[in-house]
Amino acid sequence: MKIKKIVSGIACMVTLAACNLDYHEYANYGKDYIDESYENVIGMITNVYSILDYDFGQTYKGGMLASACDEAEYAYTNNDICDFVNGSWSPANPMSNIWSSSYKAIQICNQYLAEFQGLTFDELKLNDDYRAQMFRYTNSFKEARFLRAYFYFNLVRAYGDVPYFTEMVTTDQVNSLTRTPAQEIFNAIIAECDKLSTELPADYTKLGLDGIAPAENGRVTCYAALALKARAALYAASPLFNPGNNKDLWRRAAEANKEVIETCTANGFKLSKYSELWGPNNWSNNEMIFVRRYNGNISTLEEYNFPMGVPGGNSGNCPTQNMVDAYEMKATGKMWNETGSGYDASNPYAGRDPRFDMTIVKNGDTKWPSKNANPIETFYGGLNAEPLSGATPTGYYLKKYLDSAIDLSANSTTKTSRHSWITYRLGEFYLNYAEAIFQYTGSADNAGEFGMTACEAVNIIRNRTDVKMPEFPTGLSADAFWNKYQNERMVELAFEGHRFYDLRRWKDGDKLKSIIEMKLTKNEDGTITYKRNVVNRVWDDKMYLFPIPQSERMKNPNLSQNAGW
Repeated sequence: MKIKKIVSGIACMVTLAACNLDYHEYANYGKDYIDESYENVIGMITNVYSILDYDFGQTYKGGMLASACDEAEYAYTNNDICDFVNGSWSPANPMSNIWSSSYKAIQICNQYLAEFQGLTFDELKLNDDYRAQMFRYTNSFKEARFLRAYFYFNLVRAYGDVPYFTEMVTTDQVNSLTRTPAQEIFNAIIAECDKLSTELPADYTKLGLDGIAPAENGRVTCYAALALKARAALYAASPLFNPGNNKDLWRRAAEANKEVIETCTANGFKLSKYSELWGPNNWSNNEMIFVRRYNGNISTLEEYNFPMGVPGGNSGNCPTQNMVDAYEMKATGKMWNETGSGYDASNPYAGRDPRFDMTIVKNGDTKWPSKNANPIETFYGGLNAEPLSGATPTGYYLKKYLDSAIDLSANSTTKTSRHSWITYRLGEFYLNYAEAIFQYTGSADNAGEFGMTACEAVNIIRNRTDVKMPEFPTGLSADAFWNKYQNERMVELAFEGHRFYDLRRWKDGDKLKSIIEMKLTKNEDGTITYKRNVVNRVWDDKMYLFPIPQSERMKNPNLSQNAGW
């Protein structure tokens, strides 16, 4: 028997990887009928996983959102990512597919929930794994609800108020919808995830008779639901969405993020070494709550971001001096320009937070990447420096997320490796909690009813085994703590897609008006002169939110535009 439903824009062929649910783009048959086959039905939701966002440069021809904020500068000024900061961003050039891809995923989830429940797949009943396959099928509807909430979060984070619907809608209905207030959508996301945290499995490898072999441990879990709930609560409480500074929203955010910490740590999650947050096997790291698996092995990041002058390297997203300045001095825990920090202007990278060397490639570094026999030279005229076309304009190259073992030379046999994008990891939620409890209580030393202060939460992050930075002291003023917290968040979550949105939700756009490059000159005696160079960028407060794409407003006159656009 066939399902006599026309499915528009949904793929109907499914291939699952052996053990960890890779995400594939499947053949799209448009308005063909979908067979009532088990794999084709399950495949509708498996396909939605392939729409999950990640930031390996795939959207902007190599550019990451880091280069659209103060983390990085793209080496080529004609790259698409530069339109965020050069004045070219507009409703006609909306700079994102978030609107279209998110609503595509939401429509698939709505259709799946509306039209594909209640099937029994009688042809499978005699199979030994029928019970497990039916569990997989019934669980897929919970996954669909999570994924729908996830994509609504992405929409609100970017656009603020957006059309919100949880039923199948026709094209005419879509093109007449109005925008739902952001707080209402945040509330809906939080309520949905609260339910899902008790409904989704905790571990797909421990389902007993309900588990298929091999287990698909790349699907969303109850912990992912708690993480989405907590992140949504933090955004809902932030100044961009909470202009009246409603303390109840900060309390809700503190509670939700504390719940992630307590539930995850009670169930085997723990902070790892910082250096193990990326790499071919990071998806199995005990800190990872959910990662977006990339299908197969790739070298996209390396091709875009290995240094110019290294085989196959194209510079790409080059960390700014702003980013470098965020790394405190290891011995004192002070910023480079604080009195008594221990900073040496003639040796500016010595004694910094260990996360600096794990994240950024600097002049003089060796074995980057591993097969490179020459030290990195970012001083003018150096092997990897200006005036080479495409060489770093900032004096630095990106290391985090890149696999040093990849060799892009012509005769290499190790040109690719697995990369997984971090969606939720435990470290984020210690920082989220610290921010929320600080904003709720007004003090970094007041735990309120939650039992852990903001300082204590941050210090857990700083005490990683391969970091061991000095603790934040007690007694910090509110301003002093907030400055140190923002800095810590920039360092800990560097190049993970947070900074671009953090500065927006904090309404801290002034920090996006310029960046700093470091220009290095090698002197005759071999010493290096370091000179800061300020580069101005275009910023307007309308940029706290994305413009609604003009193409969407032409189809739907009920869509009002975000202020200023």
